[in-house]
Amino acid sequence: MRHRVAGRQLSRTSEHRLALRRNLTASLFEHETISTTIEKAKEVRGFAEKLITLAKKGTLPARRRAIAILNNRAIIKVEDGEPVKQGTVIGKLFSDIAPRYLDRPGGYTRIIKLPKRRLGDAGQLVLLQLVGTGDEKKVEKAKK
Repeated sequence: MRHRVAGRQLSRTSEHRLALRRNLTASLFEHETISTTIEKAKEVRGFAEKLITLAKKGTLPARRRAIAILNNRAIIKVEDGEPVKQGTVIGKLFSDIAPRYLDRPGGYTRIIKLPKRRLGDAGQLVLLQLVGTGDEKKVEKAKK
């Protein structure tokens, strides 16, 4: 019986679930919008919002705690065929993302259902994005 056991198993071990949650959250902070299944998006949403709330404090202990929770992945862009480091996910979280939401008490992400289904298992696809970053044009384009 699974009485009072929170969270979804997602057919993964606990280590794999933690890695999945960290990677999806890091990708969300890096790209500010990701496409995934609805179950994964609902699992990642609370994790990402807690990290944004932590980043709003902006203190050194908060930054160290965020690094411990999320890891500090580098953001790499390809320019002229060469990989160039653009910073880190934690750096972007604390310098770009958290200041946007200083006056907002919560609800930093949104889930938008897409009409597309995933190839293979026909899983429901959604867009998980940070509020205030997704233009309506981008949403309409993704829905098509």
